[in-house]
Amino acid sequence: MVKGYRITASTGIHKGDREYQQDQVALISHPRTAGCLLGVVADGMGGRSGGRKASDQVLLTARQLFERFSPEHDDAPSMLKQIVQEAHIVIKLTAISAEQEPHSTIAAFLLNPEGDCHWIHAGDSRIYHFRGDRLVKRTLDHSYVQTLVDLGEITEEEANAHPQSNVLMGCLGTEADPPMDVHFIPKLRPGDVLMACSDGIWHYFSTSEMGSVLSALTPREATEFLIDKARSRGHGGGDNLSLAVIKLEPLSG
Repeated sequence: MVKGYRITASTGIHKGDREYQQDQVALISHPRTAGCLLGVVADGMGGRSGGRKASDQVLLTARQLFERFSPEHDDAPSMLKQIVQEAHIVIKLTAISAEQEPHSTIAAFLLNPEGDCHWIHAGDSRIYHFRGDRLVKRTLDHSYVQTLVDLGEITEEEANAHPQSNVLMGCLGTEADPPMDVHFIPKLRPGDVLMACSDGIWHYFSTSEMGSVLSALTPREATEFLIDKARSRGHGGGDNLSLAVIKLEPLSG
């Protein structure tokens, strides 16, 4: 375990107001290395079974590659990219034998025992890094409305209410290769929080709201609170919800 802090963690998942669950989420401890942790959120799309098959494949691929990963010798960004590439290929192969068009997002972070962290994402599932209640960095969606925000045509607030807010410009399972945006945090510190979540969660909160919740509550309390609040704010029209939270807490004494 990393010197100076302990890790608390939690996942949460709810089907929201949808008939079926197409999200998948997991926090996976490395089988051989204490303090090495992989968090993954995958938001599947493509019909009742298609979306779930896609998100299941992301989790299966992540587990298999993380099992073989050696924190001491292997390159973390390469492993994360391999998860995206291999899951993408298998999802495309699944589509050949299925009526649906299975696609999935991915948001994955890898915490190493030394306290550094790598993340990768494709689509509109996000990763947030908070220090206390202050946002340090978050991923930017591979979506049509994010393109409009980047161009200065609409604001972040307008993007959330945009009628095409669910149109993705890139994800896993499409004809084109998925985008793979990676980020490196050289050193996490006590008080830092990482959260990966699907759009069913982040759609309903401002960044400052999320920062307040994540800094004030334990990961378990925060996942429950965010799911409950997103459910109530969805007014019966909410999406699947999934999130994974890890918090670095100082060692007392």
